[in-house]
Order: sequence, then C-alpha cells, then structure tokens
Amino acid sequence: MNAKTVSQTSCTMASVMEPADANPAGLVHGGVVMKMIDNAAGVVAVRHSQTVCVTASIDRLDFHNPVFIGNLLVVKAGLNLVGKSSMEVGVRVECEDVLTGKIKHTASAYLTFVALGPDFKPITEPLPSLVLETDEEKRRNREALRRREVRLAEKTREKACQTNAGQCEI
Repeated sequence: MNAKTVSQTSCTMASVMEPADANPAGLVHGGVVMKMIDNAAGVVAVRHSQTVCVTASIDRLDFHNPVFIGNLLVVKAGLNLVGKSSMEVGVRVECEDVLTGKIKHTASAYLTFVALGPDFKPITEPLPSLVLETDEEKRRNREALRRREVRLAEKTREKACQTNAGQCEI
C-alpha cells in the first residue's frame, strides 16, 4: 500500500448539541462527546487502512470545558502513529457558542485502532506508512511513540502480575 500523509486521512466532524444530548442542567453528557470522538477517530483509521478498524484502547481522554445545549461541537482527528496493524489517532474537541463565536477547548483524546482483515483478526500485511510533513506532525509522532512504549510496558507488567502474583507492583 502507498504511504499517506496525515492530511489525507484527517477528519473533522461537527454537530449542534440538542436537549437529547444533555442532562437536565443543559450540560452535554460526556458519553455523547466520547461517541463523537470514537466516530471521528474511526474514520481516520479506516481512511488510512482502507479496511475495517476497531477501537483497541483509549489511552487518554481529558475533559477541559463543559458543552451546553446549542453549542456546536467540533471534533478534529488525525493520525499520530502507524504501526504494523495498529494506529494512534489524536483527537481535539472544541465547542463553539454560535451566538458569540467563542470557541473553547473541550476535550482531548488518544485512541488506538487495529485494522482487521476479512476474518476480523488483525491484518497481517503492514499498514501504509505515515508521511510526516510538518514539525507539529513530527512532534506528535515522537510523543505517540513514547505513549506506545509506556502502554506496552504496562501490558507486560499486567501479564506478569496475572501469571505470578509475586511480580505485582503495588
């Protein structure tokens, strides 16, 4: 498969928040924001891999500001890292008060997706490589590599703990 740039697969989704998206106080449910994050990140993963992809993990999801009924929720997603069959997608969520034009950073997240083959198992052929064009994309890639190292080390510790309780760290 041919290499792809971050801009070729990036995705922006927007939706006006309605009463069904919110609690009685008019604050949008975190789950509504999470679903939009997962949808946008999934589009990025499928665009890059051109195959079915599933969410493998959400490394971080931080909420910064509330979203209210009537706000325009804008979700921007782009690839940070591509491995053999997995990809890290970074997502930034903003909300806009369309009456005033004021925009607030609402949330940020890092999601890992796995590309699946026809048997719904991780693909065996490597994903297209990721072409990093800007300093910002290169920085995001470096940070994603570090997060991947931390995730893999944590999985190794968890597996050791499951097989040998004496190796568990408290």
